[in-house]
Amino acid sequence: MRSLVELETRLEDVIVGRSEKPSAEELLKYGEEVLERWIEAKDENPTTDKYEGFRLLALQRQGARGDASFNACRETCRELIYHFNLLSKMNLSSEDTTSCLQMMTLVANHLVLFVGGKMQQAKLGDFCCSAKPLHENIYDLPEVTDA
Repeated sequence: MRSLVELETRLEDVIVGRSEKPSAEELLKYGEEVLERWIEAKDENPTTDKYEGFRLLALQRQGARGDASFNACRETCRELIYHFNLLSKMNLSSEDTTSCLQMMTLVANHLVLFVGGKMQQAKLGDFCCSAKPLHENIYDLPEVTDA
């Protein structure tokens, strides 16, 4: 079982080219692991059920129960599945396959960052999926001048 930090580090290594690219199946599994960490942090057991054919969507639904702001990551999960389906169902060129895997990696990383941020700031996701709660005190900072 990998922690969010381990997942973030793994994805960052892939993004910057320090590590080989994972398969579409591995990236989908990373997404599931991220949501498992969120559900476990809420002292619940992650579901093994599937929703619309994917465990990732069942985990997202479970994670959003009692916290509507967690729905901010629903479309991120769906985008991960979209790219997974492209890779598993379409006969893509090697260039398109590489591009799809890169996008899946970025989307999985976005999910890690959202869930990690949500664990630090419960209100994250109340305003779309932006980090507004993390930056809402920015206006309390002293003004920078060109002196």
